[in-house]
Amino acid sequence: MAIRTTRSIGMMLLGIWLILTGITTFATLPVPAVLMAALALIAGVLIIVGM
Repeated sequence: MAIRTTRSIGMMLLGIWLILTGITTFATLPVPAVLMAALALIAGVLIIVGM
C-alpha cells in the first residue's frame, strides 16, 4: 500500500498545523501561539488562493 502525498502547499501546511495542534493537546509541548496562528493563516490563504 503506497501513501500518496498532496502537492498543494496549503493542504500540506494545514496538515502540519493539525498535527501540531493534536500533539500539543496530548503532550503539552511549548509551541508558541504566534507560530501556530501564523501557520494557520498561511495555510488558509494558500488554500483559498488554490496553491
